[in-house]
Amino acid sequence: QVQLVESGGGLVQAGGSLRLSCAASRSIFSFNYMGWYRQAPGKQRELVAGITGGGSTNYADSVKGRFTIYRDNAKSTMYLQMDSLKFADTAVYYCNVDGYYYSGLNFNAWGQGTQVTVSS
Repeated sequence: QVQLVESGGGLVQAGGSLRLSCAASRSIFSFNYMGWYRQAPGKQRELVAGITGGGSTNYADSVKGRFTIYRDNAKSTMYLQMDSLKFADTAVYYCNVDGYYYSGLNFNAWGQGTQVTVSS
């Protein structure tokens, strides 16, 4: 089973930037969708940004123009560049991948989460 390891979270002042990384423990053949989600205390987990196997991206309205999702296939890593951070962006961020192994087996995996805290 592939494991996703996240990194890059931390404490940042409002207006600052962070880049989150999500690295797969093994190479995968292809993927349907990769996404970044977040969950703030007392709130449901929500989709922040996603990218399809074809390269199309989508963003939550609250982060459009500030966050950028991209991937490095050679490194089996997905990134979330977060700029102009706001206090409201404070949450635990999770990555998710729905993809296929070289065997053709489908999988869906989640990262362990990384805390992002934005001070106002």
